[in-house]
Amino acid sequence: MMVSRDRIQEVLDDAVHRGRVTRDDANDMVADLVRRGRRQTDDLMKDLEQLLGRSREQFEDASADARKRATRARRQPPVDRVLREVDRGRRAAGLPPSFPVLGYDDLSAAQIGDRLADLSPAELRKVRDYERRNANRKSVLSAIEKALA
Repeated sequence: MMVSRDRIQEVLDDAVHRGRVTRDDANDMVADLVRRGRRQTDDLMKDLEQLLGRSREQFEDASADARKRATRARRQPPVDRVLREVDRGRRAAGLPPSFPVLGYDDLSAAQIGDRLADLSPAELRKVRDYERRNANRKSVLSAIEKALA
């Protein structure tokens, strides 16, 4: 709650006028109340500054942790190699594929070109037909035609 110095002075002036307190006592009360209010305001500001400082430190710590995780993720083998090995293992095990290349729509033309060497002619034709119907990338289609030749 905030009460202005003027309002406090007005209330105590009224009390002096009615004869409830002396002028010296009223002035002492105003000074004491204002001093207490300033002290409480200062304490509140210090508490807020500490909270904001903690929040800033927590934010900086979280940012540093995120940077560390991103750095570690970059050092790990690319997902592309992992998916290629999964494709090879699936074909070697004789599991029926839904499509010859796992995650095909998310791969770049260069990544698809790297995987073509592992495919059988029937799988290459399936990839070629899919590519023509969808992205229709010339570089992928020419790489498939070379692999089929």
